[in-house]
Order: sequence, then structure tokens, then C-alpha cells
Amino acid sequence: MKFLPFAALALALLGGCAHADTSPSMAMPAPMHRATQAAAKAPVTILVSIDGFRADYMTRGLTPHLSRLASDGATAVMRPSFPSKTFPNHWTLVTGVVPDRHGIVANSFSDPTRPDERFSMASDDPFWWNAAEPIWVTAERAGIPTATMFWPGSNVAWGGHVEANSHHMVVGGTRPRDWAQYNGAITDRQRVDMIVDWLRRPAETRPHFLTLYFDEVDTAGHADGPDSPEVNAAIRAVDGAIGRLIAELAKLDQPANLVVVADHGMAAISSDRVVALDSFLDPADYQLSEDGPFADIRANPGHEAALEHALLGKHGHAACWRRQEIPAYLHYGSNPRIAPYFCLADTGWVIKNKRPVKPFTGGTHGYDQTDPAMAALFIAQGPAFRQGVRLAPFDNVAVAPLLRDLLGLPAGQGLDGTDAPVRAALRSR
Repeated sequence: MKFLPFAALALALLGGCAHADTSPSMAMPAPMHRATQAAAKAPVTILVSIDGFRADYMTRGLTPHLSRLASDGATAVMRPSFPSKTFPNHWTLVTGVVPDRHGIVANSFSDPTRPDERFSMASDDPFWWNAAEPIWVTAERAGIPTATMFWPGSNVAWGGHVEANSHHMVVGGTRPRDWAQYNGAITDRQRVDMIVDWLRRPAETRPHFLTLYFDEVDTAGHADGPDSPEVNAAIRAVDGAIGRLIAELAKLDQPANLVVVADHGMAAISSDRVVALDSFLDPADYQLSEDGPFADIRANPGHEAALEHALLGKHGHAACWRRQEIPAYLHYGSNPRIAPYFCLADTGWVIKNKRPVKPFTGGTHGYDQTDPAMAALFIAQGPAFRQGVRLAPFDNVAVAPLLRDLLGLPAGQGLDGTDAPVRAALRSR
């Protein structure tokens, strides 16, 4: 599959962001009294994640509601942080810190201080998450009520700790005022309804910052590949959910600044594109912690020299390094949760212990964040944003600083990004 370079991709997306035909779900409320009532309500900020929504999906003509938001606001091609995986990037989006520093370094990993435990996407022990403060904690501390619908990590009592011998009882910490535990059986309609129900509350208890998460585009991309009819159907479905959210906000006369993002893109994979470790490594020398677009490898005790001799360097469509020698532009390799040896495959290739017995196709992500196949969606629209702004491609560490601007929070300290890449999209105050 051929992908456009980032600059060309950004230009190509302009064609996908033209005004779509007006549909009932996008109709604006006409009566003058509604506009008056809306003016009396302070805008809320809603951060929406469409997991796995590659930036160029906007050019497929399947997204009338998202395209309308883009043309009425600001849009850009957004680079994920490395590794371009779900949990690392969702945590970066709300902290403004890269995975190498915030500690969610993959979807699955271990920590040298807890060698018998392993982080998974179900882990809610604050130990794994406490290195960087998410935006809802900052907001709650400032007296801004928040509510999260399925954002990774939002169910964690951030800053707390698990009491010893307490059957996982968490002591202390801060969560959003309202939050929902992830359950894939909850439909898009139910997810939007939860947001709407929260916003129906009286002003004194209504959340001012909310998150919303959709996963079906990513799920279809993994199962069937990014160019499949199933992905196109998922794109249409989530666009319909966005349209319904916009319509319900209009019914409530609730102004909203919508920031719609993706965590990463998606690349097609196949059993014909596999780098088999056993073709150049002795299985007695190592343990494989994670495989796929990248591989985390640990040497068996006493086998370090043998493993390094065979592993380090380029192996066809994969390159392998010591952790501390991972290329600097990936901003990855200083965190001790990363395995001592790390291999990264070329986009579209996967690393496995052995060549697969059964053929497979599908899609995955986790590759070099600068590859256009990993490019993510970014759209921002609402009273805080200018209309028709096309931003240059930028790194997703700028999203958390932008959210701080929208919520009136001070600029964060020690973040890896600023609002500079998106400042041109904001109306002057």
C-alpha cells in the first residue's frame, strides 16, 4: 500500500473537509429564543476519541458530519507519539507528555520494580499511571467538574495507591466527578446518551469537560484491514454517532467546543510480511515480551553477549537496538519499563517468534509515528475556534495544552508540548 507523505496527506485532506449536504441531524435550531438561551450557557469542552481513525479516512466521502465540523472549524493531520498504540497515546492526549515519560509505554509491559506483574489494558492500579497528571485531575483540582465516557485511564484513582493486603483497595487519588468503566457492549447511542444526560444537569452540577470514546473503527481495522468494507461501515457508523451528538447538543441549547481526535492510524498486514526472530536468534538466548509492529526482548541470564551479537542491527524489514540506543526522533528508550532490547518493523510488517503456520490478513499500528499510515484525525470546532482553519501537521502532545486553554487552566509545567501548533485555530480573546 502506498501512503502520501505528511505534507501531501494534509493537502489531500482538504478535499475531504468540504461542507457536506445539510442533513436533519445537522440542522441548526431556528427559534430566536433558543439562541438567547444558548448564549446564557457557558460552552463545555468535549474531547472525542475515534480509536484507529487514520487521517486520510476523511477523504473517503463517508463522513458528512465530521467533514462539516472540519470545514466549520479547524483540522489537521496529527502525528501520534511513539509507540503508536492505543493506551500510550490516549494518555499522551490528556497529559501532554510522551509515553517514554508518562510510563504507559505500550498496551502491555512490566516494571522492573514489580517483575511478577504485568500492565494490561484492564490495569487500574494507580502505580502504573501516576507519573503524569491527566487533564481531568487538573480540572477537578481547579473546581471544574469533569465526566469521562470510556477514556483509557479515566477509571484510575490518579495519585492514589493500593493498600497492602487489602484485596486491591485503592487509597486516595482523584477520578473525574463522573466516569464509566469500559464495556464494549455499550453502543454508540448509549455512549452519546450518557454525554447528553450529564449535560442535562443543572448548571451547578453540569460537567464542563467531558470525554467520549468510540472503538469500532479500530476494531474493524485490526480484523479486516484499513481498506476493507468493514472499516468503511465503521467510519459511517461513528460519523452518524457524531452527527447525533451535534443534534442533541443543539436540542439542549448547549454550546460546545468539540475536539475530535484519534490515537493513531492503521496499516495493512499479512502473513506474507513477517520477520521471524527464530531465523536469526537462538531461542535459548531470549524471552519475547511483546511482538507485532515492535518487539520487546529480554536476554536470558548469562546470554546477553550472544543475544546482542545476533540481534543488534538491521534484519530485513526490522531494526533492533539496545533500549538506550533507540533513535532519538522516536522519543523512546529512557523509561525502565521498556525492555532492554527493542526491535521495530517497517510499516506493514510484523515481528513474530516464528513464521506463522496459518495465513492471515488484517491491520495493526504501533509503527514509526512519522509514517503517514499512523497519521491521526484532528478536528476542533465550537465557539472558541475560527472557521475554515487548516493547520500544519503537528504532534499530539499539543492537545493537552489546547484543552488547558479551553478550560481556562494555566499552562502546564514540564509538558512535552505547547499549544503553539494549534494557537492559530483559536479565536482571539
